[in-house]
Amino acid sequence: MGKPSKEKDVITNAMRILDRSKISYRVNTYQCGEFIDGVHIADMLGQPYESSFKTLVTSGKSGSYYVFAIPVNAELDMKKAAKAVGEKSVEMLHVKDINKVTGYIRGGCTPVGMKKQYVTVVDESAAGLEEIIISGGRLGSQIMLAPQDLLKVTGGSFGDITVK
Repeated sequence: MGKPSKEKDVITNAMRILDRSKISYRVNTYQCGEFIDGVHIADMLGQPYESSFKTLVTSGKSGSYYVFAIPVNAELDMKKAAKAVGEKSVEMLHVKDINKVTGYIRGGCTPVGMKKQYVTVVDESAAGLEEIIISGGRLGSQIMLAPQDLLKVTGGSFGDITVK
């Protein structure tokens, strides 16, 4: 289960959901001034890009929202992403709408525990990894877990969704 952080235990909604689902994970907390991007955080913490995942939220032509988790140094391929969720096209959710749609803020957005459970696709590169790093649901917090467990808790799937 999650391990306590050095500061007062900060349990996020994402961690509560993982606990309820009896999914094993580790927590990492760090000092976060201004959030720049996932690559900056991975560099700051000495974490490999291929196992550090960022969460992107899109909206489809149908008006539905979709969640994509991809390596921090990768770019979402909008055509592949749309195909993966059965839409004609998807576009990135505007930063000002992230909190309203997900309940999280930019930099603290994680596929686990959004306001609603949206269709979630994790980049296929995660399939071969033992563990991936995702946001813990707030700035300065990370969750490390098995990619298959992320799929289990989100009802997600793996897909070819990044620009090669």
